[in-house]
Amino acid sequence: MSETHPAPETQAPENDQAATYDIEAVQTKWSGVWDELEPFRADDDSPREKRYALTMFPYPSGDLHMGHAEVFALHDVVARYWWQRGYEVLNPMGFDSFGLPAENAAIRNDEHPDTYTRANIATSIESCKKYAASFDWSRTFNTSDPEYYRWTQWLFLEFFKRGLAYRKNSPVNWCPNDQTVLANEQVVGGICDRCGAEVTKKELTQWYFKITDYAQELLDGLDELEDTWPARVVTTQRNWIGRSEGAHVDFAVEGREEPITVYTTRPDTLFGATFMVVAADAALAGELVTDEQRPALDDYLVEVRKETEINRLSTDRPKTGVFLGVHATNPLTRTSIPVYAADYVLADYGTGAIMAVPGQDQRDWEFAQVFDLPVVRTVQPPADWEGEAFTGDGPAINSANDEIDLSGMGVAEAKSTTISYLEGQGLGRGTVNFRLRDWLLSRQRYWGAPIPIIHCAVDGEVPVPEDQLPVTLPMLRGTDLKPKGTSPLGGATDWVNVSCPTCGGPATRDTDTMDTFVDSSWYMFRYCSPHDDHQAFDTAKVNAWMPSNLYVGGVEHAVLHLLYGRFFTKVLNDMGLVDFREPWSAQLNQGFVINQGKKMSKSLGNGVDLGDQVSAFGVDAVRLTLVFAGPPEDDIDWANMSPEGSLRFLQRAWRLSNDVTSSPGADASGGDLALRRTTARTVHDAAELVETYRFNVMVARAMELVNATRKAIDSGCGPADPAVREAVEAVAILLSLVAPYVAEEMWERLGHEPTVARAGWPVVDEALLVEDSVTAVVQIQGKVRARLEVSPDITEADLEAAALSDEAVVRVLDGRTVRKVVVRAPKLVSIVVEA
Repeated sequence: MSETHPAPETQAPENDQAATYDIEAVQTKWSGVWDELEPFRADDDSPREKRYALTMFPYPSGDLHMGHAEVFALHDVVARYWWQRGYEVLNPMGFDSFGLPAENAAIRNDEHPDTYTRANIATSIESCKKYAASFDWSRTFNTSDPEYYRWTQWLFLEFFKRGLAYRKNSPVNWCPNDQTVLANEQVVGGICDRCGAEVTKKELTQWYFKITDYAQELLDGLDELEDTWPARVVTTQRNWIGRSEGAHVDFAVEGREEPITVYTTRPDTLFGATFMVVAADAALAGELVTDEQRPALDDYLVEVRKETEINRLSTDRPKTGVFLGVHATNPLTRTSIPVYAADYVLADYGTGAIMAVPGQDQRDWEFAQVFDLPVVRTVQPPADWEGEAFTGDGPAINSANDEIDLSGMGVAEAKSTTISYLEGQGLGRGTVNFRLRDWLLSRQRYWGAPIPIIHCAVDGEVPVPEDQLPVTLPMLRGTDLKPKGTSPLGGATDWVNVSCPTCGGPATRDTDTMDTFVDSSWYMFRYCSPHDDHQAFDTAKVNAWMPSNLYVGGVEHAVLHLLYGRFFTKVLNDMGLVDFREPWSAQLNQGFVINQGKKMSKSLGNGVDLGDQVSAFGVDAVRLTLVFAGPPEDDIDWANMSPEGSLRFLQRAWRLSNDVTSSPGADASGGDLALRRTTARTVHDAAELVETYRFNVMVARAMELVNATRKAIDSGCGPADPAVREAVEAVAILLSLVAPYVAEEMWERLGHEPTVARAGWPVVDEALLVEDSVTAVVQIQGKVRARLEVSPDITEADLEAAALSDEAVVRVLDGRTVRKVVVRAPKLVSIVVEA
């Protein structure tokens, strides 16, 4: 159940409204002080224990929006808490500044993308600073800086040397709007995740990273992250990697020397394979088709290429296909089976061909019905089965020849027996397969890191020599950048045409740029030595700071960025550049900020402008509202939020600092005991709440402490009581995690030098956490009849005796027979009487 709390204005009566602080003046004042003091500048050489707080690399879209406001506010709670707890904290910020938005803006405005990008970065930095995010601005960099992408290119070449970067021709996802290829992970429901256009297929020669070499380790590593990563992220990655165990099975084909090899997770159903299906757009279909059937295949291909992968895999569309004019031999039944081309098989799944078992696969069943092909069940369905294909477990049937008999076996045993037989006969082999495909990283756009390869007719693919890095982008702008189906870099002939570094002959540069996810797969390492011009990063510093202790960002990156960053880390470890194989020890996902129950949209008229909210209520009130709204992973509906109430609470807290008259450092040990206990319990609980990401409950505890302090002052405790100072100082430190401007102002009014962000977590006297008494509730027939103040150590027998002798209890019992007494010392006594 989510922990939620009422809006802040309901937490206490407005009985101290005399003074308010000037929001704009306070923000201006402390922004200047922080710029001068740089309280969050991380020291590599500090003897303090290191912590690395990392927020996902943002694109510089200009001014901050509500999504930025939420993630920065949540992230800041942890980073500032770590500083208060005495850690040396690395909390950097930079910008993922390559990519299509800047390039498209440059086309619209007839300017260079760098102009648009740098203006946005300047605005973003100014907004971040005003928002009081505790970033170390001394470590800032942008991925579009040549000083950064020099090392992106260097890493590409290191991957190339290790055989992890390669080029091949294959059908790729093509966005007709952005005129560039997309990785599988960038196609969501058949739609480009960048622009929303419907994605098609296109045959191109492209660069890939061989992420599949690490598929098993990427899967195994998730076991280590289960306890510290959100469950849905771990599950999404497991599903995307998609490990399955099965077999590669060879089918001899008439008129062809090489067999067709198919991958199947159910080799036990091989006796039911009555036909084969090849992906219509796979090269294999073109190799197999007879001359007589080729025109039919060509016509069919025209239609297939209009379909997205999502449509092709849909289970509710009619099955279509073309007979290729050839037959294969089922290796177990030894019968001849026809080979078809169809769209429901994908060219990049397994070998691009499947054995079709209509009795055990619904899509095969539907295809068999359309083309009047035989159905042979190989697993016995339940007696009451009324469906078509049966995919469940059951005893094998119709599964025997003169050498192997699976009859009666369960699926697991039948699979194992079949694989052993195939291997023994040289007809197949047990295989592990993955859904994961290699990472397609080529992009046919300008604003990205150029791929540092030179193409030579003599020497082939030649790496750009390291001393010639970075390969910088030529100065193109405006109409020169319009997508043409090929990279705009191809038109920069002076840049493209070069001499081969190996033979000195004429050669050309690769004109594609890298997917921006390459840039963001290693930025967390660069933060550890951001201005090093001799290496991508300082290994010693990276090993000192990393893995990052917490990574905060959106769940929408569950596959794309997080999987790629994990892959890079494993390769860097294999290269000896880092000591670890997972880059982020723990992760926290934030929800979305919506409005009126829907995602914010200009067309819906429900957008909320962060700047307007900050102008009206101040940075602190907006931050407090976002943190207090609920658990971090929950969506926040701004229509239900109360920044006005947050501001009123902050004014009440601020006024407390003017009510303290004792001197800084005053000994609180003789102060009001009840208030001291409340302060100690609040500080103690707040630490646990932050460490378990229950930030909203931590804020609620701070609100309760403000209320308790005001009540103590108003009821006679007096502003000179050092317990009041202790409580108000604790409030200031707690608020420094969420509302830094107000907290800083309170800290100064309490007589301290800035900055409260480095004041240190309040020390709790453990004795104050020990309760002298607790309230025990006494129920009779389920109704509360008395409350007793008792020792926390009271025995069940003594608590029962105290309850039964209490005057109010004796009066209600009025001589009735007590049938049962349930005691839960020290807090509950439940009495049941005869009816």
